[in-house]
Amino acid sequence: MKRVAIVGGGVAGLALAQALDKKGGRARGVEGLVLERSPRTGGNIRSEIAGGYLLEAGPNGFLDSVPETLDLVRELGLEGELLPSHDRARRRYIFRKGRLHPLPPGPGAFLASDLLSWSGKLRLALEPLARPRPDGDETIHAFASRRLGRQAAEVLVDPMVSGVFGGDSRRLSLKACFPALWQMETDHGGLLRALLAKMWKKGKGKRREPGGAPRGRLTSFREGTETLVRALARARGGALQTGVLVSGLTPAGGGYELALDGGGRVAADAVVLTGGAGESARIVEGLDKELASLLRGIPSAPLAVACLGYLESSLPRALDGFGFLIPRGEGPRILGVLWDSSIYPGRAPSGRVLLRAMIGGAHDEEVLALDDAALLSLVRKDLKTTMGLDADPVFVRIYRHPRGIPQYTVGHLDRLARAEARLERYPGVYLAGCAYRGVAINSCVAEAGPLAGRILSRLSPD
Repeated sequence: MKRVAIVGGGVAGLALAQALDKKGGRARGVEGLVLERSPRTGGNIRSEIAGGYLLEAGPNGFLDSVPETLDLVRELGLEGELLPSHDRARRRYIFRKGRLHPLPPGPGAFLASDLLSWSGKLRLALEPLARPRPDGDETIHAFASRRLGRQAAEVLVDPMVSGVFGGDSRRLSLKACFPALWQMETDHGGLLRALLAKMWKKGKGKRREPGGAPRGRLTSFREGTETLVRALARARGGALQTGVLVSGLTPAGGGYELALDGGGRVAADAVVLTGGAGESARIVEGLDKELASLLRGIPSAPLAVACLGYLESSLPRALDGFGFLIPRGEGPRILGVLWDSSIYPGRAPSGRVLLRAMIGGAHDEEVLALDDAALLSLVRKDLKTTMGLDADPVFVRIYRHPRGIPQYTVGHLDRLARAEARLERYPGVYLAGCAYRGVAINSCVAEAGPLAGRILSRLSPD
C-alpha cells in the first residue's frame, strides 16, 4: 500500500483524504494519512456550545453555490444537518458618518441611497468609461478606484476586503483574491457590461440578491460549521493522527521521509502540505531554501473574534440582517460585527441575541497584544458608537487567531507559480489549502478532487 502523507488536519487536508478514498485510492493501493500538529482538527473552524449559545470561532458557513461542497455533505450523510441562513441575512449594512446604512442591492439602488455622495454616485455611474487595466498585477483598491471611483473603493470595497480577508485592499491582488472580477473585465471590458451580458444570458425575471449579498445562500449546520470537519475526521479513523508536529522533509528511497518532533519518522510516497504557508516553509527549509523563502512571502493577518451575548430587550434596534462592516477612517477600531442570532436560528437562548465582532486584520495587527479585558472594552466602545448598544453583555467569549487569514498580496500568483516550479524538482510533493488559491471552505473542498486525481494518476496509473 502506497502512502500519501497529508500534513495538516484542517478542512483542506481532511477533504483531500476523503477525495482519495472516493476516487478509489484504497482499491488502487493508495491510502492517505493525515498528520495534524494540534490536539484537534479543523484549524480556525471551531464550533462550541457554551451558556446556551452556539459559538463560531472562525467561518460561520459556506455558500451553497459550489457543488463540490454539497456533494461532500451528501457523501458524509450530513444533508439532514444543513442549516440555511435566514432570508434577512441577505441584508447587509455599512457604518458610515455615524450610522448604519443598508447596502443597496444593485447599481440602480445606489441612486436612492445616501451611502455615497452625489459625486461618488456620478463617478460610479461612469464605470463603463473607466480607463483600461494597466499591465502587471493590480491591487483591489487600484482596480476599484479606477473602475468605480475612490469613494466607492474606500466606502464599499475596502470594508468588504476586510470582511473576507481581514486584509488591506491597497496591498492585496485583485486577480488572486477576486479572479471572477478580473475575468469580468477581461472578457467584457467593464463590470456593468459584464453584468448586462450575464442578465441577457440568463433572461429576465431572476431574483436579485438584496443587500449586496454574494451569489448563493450562506449555509451552515445545526451544530455549527465544525460539523463538517468532525464528520471528515471520523471518516479517517486510524488514518488521522493529532498532536503530531512535522519538523522536516527529505527524499528517501524514491519517496519521502517526514521527520517528527520528538524523533519519530514517517515514510511516504507522496506528501501534501496543507497548513499555513509559514508552517510549510518551516517544513521544507531543509529540502529547498528557495521554496521556503517563496512560501514565507505569503503573509497572514491575525484576527480576534469576540462573541457577545445580550438580552434582546437591551438592544436599541432589531437585528434585521447579516451585520455590518466599517470603512477605515470612520472611527471604530473593529472591522465589523456579525449578528449571528439573526443569521441562523438557535444560536442564542430564548430572549437573547449573539453578536460576533471581528478585530485586527492587516490594518491592526498589534491589537492581538491586548488582553481579553482590553479587547472587550474596545469592542463595547465600538458597539456603542455603531449600534448605540451600551448594555452589559451577559455572555463573553474571545477567540484569537495569531496566524489568521492568508493574504494574497500583489505578486501572489507569481510567487505561487515560482513555488510550483520549484516543486517540479520533487515529484510527489504538493501544496494545498487556503494559503494559495482561495481562503473559503468552498475553495479548499473544490481543489481536493482534482488534486486527489493527480496524486492517484502518479502513484497508481490506470
